Amino acid sequence: MRSHILSILVGLVLISCSKPENVKLIHAFPPIYPDYIDVTIPVNIAPLNFLMRNKPDKIVVTIKGINDSIIVNGEQKIEIPIKEWKALLDSGQGKSLSVSVTAFLKGQWIRYTPFFWHVKSDSINPYLSYRLIEPGYEVWNKIQLVERDISSFNERVIADNNVTDGNCMNCHIYGNQNSSLSMFHLRGKKGGTILNKDGKLRKINTKGNGMISNAVYGNFHPGGRFTVFSTNIIIPEFHAYRSERLEVYDSASDLIVMDLDQDKIITQPFLSDTTSLETFPVFSSDGRWIYYCVANKIQLPDSIKSLKYNICRVGFDAQQGTIGSTVDTLWNARKMNGSACHLKTSPDGKYLLYTVADYGTFPIWHREADLQMMNLETGKIDSLKIVNGPNSDSYHSWSSNSRWFVFASKRDDGIYGKPYFCYIDSAGKAYKPFVLPQRDPSLYDNTLKSFNIPELSNGPVPFDVMVIEQIYQNKEAEQVQ
Repeated sequence: MRSHILSILVGLVLISCSKPENVKLIHAFPPIYPDYIDVTIPVNIAPLNFLMRNKPDKIVVTIKGINDSIIVNGEQKIEIPIKEWKALLDSGQGKSLSVSVTAFLKGQWIRYTPFFWHVKSDSINPYLSYRLIEPGYEVWNKIQLVERDISSFNERVIADNNVTDGNCMNCHIYGNQNSSLSMFHLRGKKGGTILNKDGKLRKINTKGNGMISNAVYGNFHPGGRFTVFSTNIIIPEFHAYRSERLEVYDSASDLIVMDLDQDKIITQPFLSDTTSLETFPVFSSDGRWIYYCVANKIQLPDSIKSLKYNICRVGFDAQQGTIGSTVDTLWNARKMNGSACHLKTSPDGKYLLYTVADYGTFPIWHREADLQMMNLETGKIDSLKIVNGPNSDSYHSWSSNSRWFVFASKRDDGIYGKPYFCYIDSAGKAYKPFVLPQRDPSLYDNTLKSFNIPELSNGPVPFDVMVIEQIYQNKEAEQVQ
């Protein structure tokens, strides 16, 4: 009875549609976009609205759970009512929803093979931030940091370079997916690293004595007191090798730890010499290790195809505030015939997620760039074949329960990055990913922005565009030593 009433109510508020008659059954999935065919989703995700690529005159979509169902009518696309959608997900936790699509196309009703949405009770962190940026090369027009509630379609801009003299904003990160511990770099004459800690905002000049640059790629220690960074002299250049449009490489890079309580820099001589290039450092989930990428310094850009980064680790003592002296190589670039970058450790300490390309450290224009996942207990590597697409997959972030991660993928067109979510079960098995749902499913066809560096968090950050503008314009950057 409840299912019947729910179906009627949904039908009344949407576009009316006559009951399909003389329906032709075909043994094929409907040509929907985004590709939500047989995907695994969290119980707190927004409705998976989609459109039909073959542009029918009308569509009728039935979403059926164990006890409830929704019937949604539309023309070439559907928008599922969020209230009814949430009720269906709540009652369908740990089960599968069947989705049946019937379309009126060229004077004929066609019913496609049903597909499924597998609902996991493992929630994903409810907020996602990303940098909206044109997929350009050495210049940009407008950059925004945006925060999205992924259980709905609500989003807000939290930083905008239109009010900070048009300077670059990049590398926003969270500590333990916690919105009360985050930072991002605001470049330019009045810029600095914006640190958000327990609601208090600081602007820090992270270029200490002897450092080659300000902090670039970073990660928080689980205790919140320390951050680990690379400092990089970054060179962007066009080139004409294969399909890559642009290569970005480091002419120099070092690794440092910053003590946020004492505003001082911690390092080791072997992490700041001139013979190697260190980058993309992250702490282990227990804070006892620093994982990072490192390559031997070579002649650049002439030998760019020989630039291949290993994955290494070195110990860290938070009580003493010291970096160890013994380096372990976990992934050998020469043996693997590739180059690793963008390391992220899972919060439960089991896995290391990273991107592998043929060479270099800037994979977003490398079609071959794929995600891999290393089991840190066994050393076994999963190539994540079900996750990776035909174009670049990179810029990933874990959910705090280690059951989900988000990543930026250019699988659709090779140009625009979009945020995809992937489920990892308790045994470490990965499932088919799905793209962030939008209220209007045609948004991805029409937007001219890439969703860059998607990062998950447990809540909204305690600042907005106006606050960042005031800090940029009126606050002096604090100097680290």
